[in-house]
This record gives sequence, C-alpha cells and structure tokens, in this order.
Amino acid sequence: MVSKRIIPCLDVKNGRVVKGTNFVDLRDAGSAVELAERYYHEGADELVFLDITASIEKRKTLVELVKNVAGVIRIPFTVGGGIAELSDIEALLRAGADKVSLNSSIVKKHSLITEAAKRFGSQAVVAAIDVKLINGIKKIFIKGGKEKTEFEGLSWCKKVNELGAGEILLTSMDHDGTKEGYDLDFLKQVVESVTIPVIASGGAGTKEHFLDAFNIGVDACLAASLFHYNELGIKDLKQYLKSNGIRVRL
Repeated sequence: MVSKRIIPCLDVKNGRVVKGTNFVDLRDAGSAVELAERYYHEGADELVFLDITASIEKRKTLVELVKNVAGVIRIPFTVGGGIAELSDIEALLRAGADKVSLNSSIVKKHSLITEAAKRFGSQAVVAAIDVKLINGIKKIFIKGGKEKTEFEGLSWCKKVNELGAGEILLTSMDHDGTKEGYDLDFLKQVVESVTIPVIASGGAGTKEHFLDAFNIGVDACLAASLFHYNELGIKDLKQYLKSNGIRVRL
C-alpha cells in the first residue's frame, strides 16, 4: 500500500511566500527557499510551489527561484503559475521541478494536458482545480481564483483524468484559509469518480482534519498557514496519523 502524503504549499508573490483566506487578504509568511528547506528537514513528503499572480500578471513562473528551491531539497517538488505551453513545462522541469501544476491554461486549452503527458509523462502533470460554490453548483475558477468559468467541478475533474493528468490538486476556495476542515463531501465525490490520485487542499486547521480527508480516500493533504506559522509540526502530524491507522512515511 502506498503511503499517504503530507504536502506543504508555498504560495509565492514577488519571491515571498504569502497566505490569505478565501484567496484574498494575503500576508507574508517568509522566504520560499528557507521554508522549503525547513519542510524538507521536518519530513514533508513533497512540496508544492505556486506563483499565484503569474497568470493574472501574464508572466512566467520565476525559474530562478525554482532553481534555488530545488537546490535545498531532495523530495518531489511541484511548480505552478503562468504555465501556458510545453516550453514552459520543459524549462521548469530543467530548473529542478519534478512536476508542474496546470490550472488556467488547461481550462483554456484542454489538449495541453494530453500533450504534456505524452512529452513528459503523466506523472509530471498535476491538474490544479479551484472550485467555489455558486448558486448551489461547484464552479471552476481560474487566474488565481479571480475569474469564474462555466465548468462544473466534478465534470472537470473527470475530464482532466480522461485527458491524461497524473494527479488532481483540488482546492476549495470556500474552505481556503478558514481552518474549518477540508470540503469532505466534494472530495469524496471526486475520489470515487476518478482513477488518479487526489490531493486535498483548502481548510486544514487540526490534525483531525487530515485524518478525516485520508479516511475518505484522498492520497495526499496539502496545507499552508498551519505549517508556515508553526501551528502544527509535520512530524507530530504524521505520528498522530500513524497512531490512527494511516500509513505515512516517518
């Protein structure tokens, strides 16, 4: 059985890690390189690095920062933000990323998932999906949560699976930064509807929230402020999960 993964997320703006609530009210959380190194030594299984304003500002992800982060860790490392074509993906993988996270670009151009999976392998392609409840329907948002689309959440999750994505990083915008727990109902629907790993994102506030998500079948849990501000240690979290029957790498 594959171990469940704990993944700190580094949302980066202007080279600094930031964190907000419901995708707004961002506050500084420190240096991306320093936090990445800290999480590596604390036992994180992977890291996700998202240049959160790259799509809005129509620029590329910070390749130099990716190189610097990759230089201080020895765990899988996913990078996203402003990735629009295969050459962007190639540049990031060459800079040290193990995977890329695609969001706005694949909503605009579905074929990018399939093309990327064929060129670099599906294991390198993470479909990042941001959902928000609008009039009772889970709608897909792009451009760092700034732009609503007409795509419905569960249908889009199934679609990226079919197109060749290797994983889904599913973020609930309604739960993001609230520390009230993951969106378990929707996560369960997605887990039961796709054949690829699902990473839960948005809402972690206690050790129990991680346990709840793993118990409904997600493959990994992502969190940010909980780790950034030392409210929960990765080692303590993993010991708790193990004592509750979750297979983790200690």
